[in-house]
Amino acid sequence: MKRIGICCMGLLLVLTSCAPSFNKQPDEVIEENQDETGEQETAIIPSYNISDQEYRVMVPYKIGKARGVIVNQVANRLDIDELEEGLRRHSKEAFDPDQYYFQEGQYITEDIAYDWLERYEVDKEELGLNPEIEDPSDVEQQRENPKYLSHVLEQNYLVKTNDNFVELGGVSIGIALKSTYRFQTEIGGPYFYEEIPNDTMLEKGNEIAEEVLERTRSIEGLSEVPILIALYREASQDSLTPGSFVAKALVDAKSSNIDGWETVNEEYILFPSSAAKEKYPDISANLNDFEQDIANFFPNYVSVIGEGFYVNEQLQKLTLEIPIIFYGKAEVIGFTQYVYGLVKEGFQNHYDLEINITSNDKQEALITREAGEDDLNVHVYN
Repeated sequence: MKRIGICCMGLLLVLTSCAPSFNKQPDEVIEENQDETGEQETAIIPSYNISDQEYRVMVPYKIGKARGVIVNQVANRLDIDELEEGLRRHSKEAFDPDQYYFQEGQYITEDIAYDWLERYEVDKEELGLNPEIEDPSDVEQQRENPKYLSHVLEQNYLVKTNDNFVELGGVSIGIALKSTYRFQTEIGGPYFYEEIPNDTMLEKGNEIAEEVLERTRSIEGLSEVPILIALYREASQDSLTPGSFVAKALVDAKSSNIDGWETVNEEYILFPSSAAKEKYPDISANLNDFEQDIANFFPNYVSVIGEGFYVNEQLQKLTLEIPIIFYGKAEVIGFTQYVYGLVKEGFQNHYDLEINITSNDKQEALITREAGEDDLNVHVYN
């Protein structure tokens, strides 16, 4: 297992609002193993973090060994972001940010990832994890044997040991699964679509996860570390909101079996939408009143576009975008002040709130509030 020695010294992360200080030096980390050139590697662990809820990241930053694969396999950019950020969010329950450092995956390489994403073929050395098919040009065979697996995302979590070293302390693996299978039977031909029911996806996802775990354990350095595996259901390619994680399991060090899955009840909801109105009528009505108040006061207003993130049907974060045409900075300030007042009077504070005020795709102002806080943070851009 790779271990990294540390010479303890401090690194001050300088924020733009603070005067710089150069009295502290960065933590110097010396890797015990040599790299490909035979040279000893060094890295830095920041002494401070931008948030207690975020992982500290070692620098120089190591990019993932399968970098770029996700962009070629997952069609919706929103899914790409949520798969990465959501996996990190779920990892905090297994790997405490106070004790672990984040690093992109260093074990599942690009070649391995692409091999796993292929269809199963007996004559291949590394068998694909998607279903075998006899005739790819046959529409019915494609429909009956969709490619369920889109991507396998690896994240590494490093931990400091008692003897002042850093080593791999845990691995998280996100398994992206399709909700809709989009396919062609010939190059340049029409696209066909096959909806994948949630129950079917979960069944196939469980099977894929077991095989991914077994193969991961066979990779040098990963045989004796805890592994968090999470299943992610993608949104459709043209969706305005991302998909969500649906299940996860923490596998003990040295174990190669998933003993049971924990159901994850998360979802992103678009406001306004019929789904939001039906499932979350209170927030929908709240936003409708908010939108009407703005429309009555500002003639250049367009609409409010919102996204709610729910866990167990409880709102965790509401993100709003308010596009409006401004003709001067005074209008921006006046509008921001007006929105500030509406939020103070009309929005509850049990969820995180982010409001982006834009004009011609340019950010003009930002209003934020953390859950449980009464005060709003406001910034008007120059």
